[in-house]
Amino acid sequence: MEKKRIKAHFKDDKEIPLILNSYDDIFSDLDPRDYLKRALSGDFLLECKKASSDKKNKISIKLFIPKDKRDLEKEKKIKKRLKDHFDKHFNEKKKELKKLNRVGLSWFVLGCFLIILTSIQDFSKGSFIIKVLINISHPAGWFFLWEGMGKILLTSKEKKSDFIFYKKMIESNVEFFDY
Repeated sequence: MEKKRIKAHFKDDKEIPLILNSYDDIFSDLDPRDYLKRALSGDFLLECKKASSDKKNKISIKLFIPKDKRDLEKEKKIKKRLKDHFDKHFNEKKKELKKLNRVGLSWFVLGCFLIILTSIQDFSKGSFIIKVLINISHPAGWFFLWEGMGKILLTSKEKKSDFIFYKKMIESNVEFFDY
């Protein structure tokens, strides 16, 4: 009977339904602070991440709480805490990706510069030390070029999944229902 009532709340595949025993299931067991400051549970975040991975557009998080445990004041605090958490982590991931792309671009440009510089040098002129520096700089240029591209294309792609998750979460709507 309860499952039928819960299923009745689902309108489409943009919804993430989570059944909770209490509000504490959202938060870390080790954090005794008020709901406005409490750390979110790793299990809760993992479930949200798994459930949202195949969702493209704005999603709705539907949290089901036993009817006798519902408290509207607590729900307001929890919604604010979730919004604050997701905003904070979204901005952190955004900064992290920007920094990674800047570093990658810098390495790429430095690599191009070293390759061009060492390619136009006349190896027949100059001292032994200059020739050694030129010979070392050319492979270093290739290293910086490829590593810079790797940071921009590969590493940023790996880190982008968290960014996308938090972007979905800041745009999501959190609703509480009883069961």
